[in-house]
Amino acid sequence: MAETEQENQTEITEFQLLGFVGLGDLQIPLFCLILVIYLVTMVGNILIILLVVTDPHLHTPMYFFLGNLSCLETCYSSNILPMMLANLLHGGRRTISVTGCMIQYNFFGLLAASECFLLAAMSYDRYLAICKPLHYTTLMNDRVCLQLIAGSWISGLVLMTIVLYLMQQLKFCGLGEINHFFCEFNPILKLACSDTHLIELVSLLFSVLCILFPLFLTLASYIVIISTIMRMASVSGRKKAFSTCSSHLMVVSIFYGTMMIVYILPKTDRLRNINKVLSLFYTILTPLFNPLIYSLRNREVKEAHRRAVAKLYKTEKVHCCNLL
Repeated sequence: MAETEQENQTEITEFQLLGFVGLGDLQIPLFCLILVIYLVTMVGNILIILLVVTDPHLHTPMYFFLGNLSCLETCYSSNILPMMLANLLHGGRRTISVTGCMIQYNFFGLLAASECFLLAAMSYDRYLAICKPLHYTTLMNDRVCLQLIAGSWISGLVLMTIVLYLMQQLKFCGLGEINHFFCEFNPILKLACSDTHLIELVSLLFSVLCILFPLFLTLASYIVIISTIMRMASVSGRKKAFSTCSSHLMVVSIFYGTMMIVYILPKTDRLRNINKVLSLFYTILTPLFNPLIYSLRNREVKEAHRRAVAKLYKTEKVHCCNLL
């Protein structure tokens, strides 16, 4: 018995991601589904980035933020889904070094925190556009846009650098099994055999800063926005304003709703059991929904796509004529 306890206290150098163990015959269908989701997510977000960069009609603050959100979602998906696909392909279990796990979690935390601040910046942009239209071009100029984007990324980087430093001080022992499909904070801490009170406190504080504070700013912006829209005399004006904001609200609701349950609410046994499922929403579905929501519900993006297709068709036609 003493020998077993000594073995369990041996510091480990790699973790085993359990992923979706026990799926049996559903493993291959799930692999195919996630692969399709990953491909659609990448194509959709990259398409939005290309449209925002190449189409002069989309060179506005709103689409500048949208292009950055799509860039963030592309990195977000590429940080998690390839390893998830590899796990499913190799029977649901795959090892990862402690260093590699820390790097994956650091990128995940950086991108998630940056997205929280970026969504708040996008809501502020909509607030200025709808509530202060006469001063919009002055208040939301190129310099302000760059500052908001840089601030979102730098805030996430600073907070995650502190968390990563504290995580590197931990020692891990035991079986080294992470009951998740990626290196997520709570399952990692459960494997630590050193004191975790400080990092748990810091993590809770940062979760409030990264989730509740941006969410409060977003909700405050939309309360004022909705109040302003309801006072508009023009029905078509109200419809256009609601259409512009509804896409962003859908993304915010999905992203913040699941993040709050996983990181803010108490870690009860019942919530621990469903956290893995809820994590699918902000790691898989939100990056997928973003391009679909903004593309299918946004008239200007659809028109930009038509112009790009028409331009590509015209270029190919001229090229074929020159060859003939």
